[in-house]
Amino acid sequence: MITTQRLYLRPFLDSDGDALYQYLSMEEVVKYEPYPVFSKANAILEAKKRSTDKAYFAVCLQSTNQLIGNIYFALDGPEYLKTYTLGYVFHPQYQGKGYATEAAKAVLEYGFQTLRLHRIVAYCHQENVRSWKLLERLNMRREATMKANIYFKLDQNQQPLWIDSYQYAILDYEYLETNP
Repeated sequence: MITTQRLYLRPFLDSDGDALYQYLSMEEVVKYEPYPVFSKANAILEAKKRSTDKAYFAVCLQSTNQLIGNIYFALDGPEYLKTYTLGYVFHPQYQGKGYATEAAKAVLEYGFQTLRLHRIVAYCHQENVRSWKLLERLNMRREATMKANIYFKLDQNQQPLWIDSYQYAILDYEYLETNP
């Protein structure tokens, strides 16, 4: 478990399906995600799946134990490169209050201080301004603008809707310079 001033990050539980449904059932939340809105049944299955996947952290308020979002943090490429990918999704009710920044900072600290990573990367849709501004608040640097490199959704003819994305990264020594 990772704790911050207002939050704790823990593994998902089988019983987190209802809380996961509360935000993954919203189109505005999954707009930039590689999956459609979740039904309640799918959210329950997803919570069970995430409960066995160490790449997902449930982000909870310390004051109420309410699950308000999740962080994805997983190996990106061969293990010897010591690179992880960071991702996040939060319930809109808890956006704009610093929770995502607080949780992501804690995960960066965990990655560099505990796991001794060399590099952490993140990818986001160019139109997802709130996401790339968060990455910049984390002192991550925009390394690339990738044109039509990925798709998450299909059009009405089941053809890919290719998107442009940004790649951000921070190296261990860059993190340590700003977080001694």
